Amino acid sequence: MSSLKLVPPFTYETAVQKVQMAENAWNSRDPQRVSMAYSEDSHWRNRAEVFQGRETIREFLKRKWDKELDYRLAKELWAFGENRIAVRFQYEWHDGSGQWYRAYGNENWEFNADGLMQRREASINDMPIQAAERRFHWPAPGPRPDEHPGLINSPV
Repeated sequence: MSSLKLVPPFTYETAVQKVQMAENAWNSRDPQRVSMAYSEDSHWRNRAEVFQGRETIREFLKRKWDKELDYRLAKELWAFGENRIAVRFQYEWHDGSGQWYRAYGNENWEFNADGLMQRREASINDMPIQAAERRFHWPAPGPRPDEHPGLINSPV
């Protein structure tokens, strides 16, 4: 993975790198680390919540990972344009009672000239699953290992 800042306009290769960097950051479950990929005034829609600003993003992520325990995420590039990327993703988590869920979703991202995300719109649906139905088994928090399957061959 390149250590260079990935900025628009995106190529297929840089869009894939941007998606992988986002997946790795989110799998760290570190709100500070994740929030630094977003502009100070970034606009978000996440499910039914709409909010703005990096500090609000950090607060949202803290709440999210306090609720969504043992979170593991896989993202995949869906489409890209000059300064936009669309991804599909799945993640698994469980609540405090031990009930597991798989979340399915799509995100639309828009980046500023510095490569920071200035807009994120996410549509997400949760499906209760049994622990035996889990697909994502790697040490968490941490990145999905290269040998662990992503979404391309994953059943819906």
